[in-house]
Amino acid sequence: MAGEHMDALGSRTICQIAVVVRDVERSAKTYAHLLGVDVPGYHLTGPEEETNIRYRGRPTQGRAKLAFLQMDNISLELIEPVGGPSIWQEYLDANGEGVHHIAFRVKGMDEHVAMLEEKGMPVVQTGDYKGGRYSYVDSAAKLGVLLELLESCP
Repeated sequence: MAGEHMDALGSRTICQIAVVVRDVERSAKTYAHLLGVDVPGYHLTGPEEETNIRYRGRPTQGRAKLAFLQMDNISLELIEPVGGPSIWQEYLDANGEGVHHIAFRVKGMDEHVAMLEEKGMPVVQTGDYKGGRYSYVDSAAKLGVLLELLESCP
């Protein structure tokens, strides 16, 4: 893909819908009971030194408690922000609980980010996780919701 001009994500599979919540344990129980599935546990994201998290271009101690409910066709992610500035805390402060982003798996993260930035959708947060990396793109003004790009590492 390097050197190639991109105009589209190249992915038509939404792998995740995420909801920012104030209490991930309470919300996980509520969703699980409604959906008739086991209540998932949650995990705390790693510190900046481990995840290389960048919020609006700067390192942050922002972290999140994450719980995942695996549905037949998609993962429902619940996010409780903790610890410092983050796109999750920004959303919760501005909007309260609600749908935060939809996520797509991509190959060629840097090219996709550049293409979205050219379309007026800048990156607002990035980081690493075990097995990959993510970028949140501020697409809310154009799409009504943030996008998350997920790229698996080889």
